[in-house]
Amino acid sequence: MQALARAAVTRITSSSLESSYSYLLMAWITPVMVRALQWAAGRSGARKSSHLALGQQGETEAYFYLKRQGYRFVATNFRVPHNRGEIDLIGWDGDVLCFVEVKTRTDDSFAPPSAAVTQSKQHHILSVAKRYLRRLPSRPPCRFDILSIVPSDAAGEFQFTLRKGAFTWDRGRQYRPRYGDRAHRRFWRRARY
Repeated sequence: MQALARAAVTRITSSSLESSYSYLLMAWITPVMVRALQWAAGRSGARKSSHLALGQQGETEAYFYLKRQGYRFVATNFRVPHNRGEIDLIGWDGDVLCFVEVKTRTDDSFAPPSAAVTQSKQHHILSVAKRYLRRLPSRPPCRFDILSIVPSDAAGEFQFTLRKGAFTWDRGRQYRPRYGDRAHRRFWRRARY
């Protein structure tokens, strides 16, 4: 009976090792294959401009970087009809649904890449996120992240900077005074002499 139990434990342990090895192998092969396919597509006849190719490479690297950080992705390059906005990556970080904007630049000597996410860009991201959330049965807690990517000096290496919670739902709303609210206007106050 004990020999049978030992054989079962050995079989389970060896099968779990084989599955963990196959998982590690797939986790290593997938990024290599995607990068090789992107390289081969770049070598074909139709050429992209360099900034578009860098942006696509940055989004691919961002996907694999965040996957290593524990994100589970549900959508990439999400767009809705009749809206100019796009969300680069949508994924779960634990129980929080994250909308990730990826910005890739050749260098950050002038400003970090995350500085390119202006209030108008945030407004577009928020409107697309609202349309995405309408498709879900319930509204989960959400977060808006910005991932900045800059190639480092070493060949093929990237420097990642992740800003979790970079902006919120109420970002960009301006104060609109109500009728009769004149305290914010200076000319309504009387000058004292």
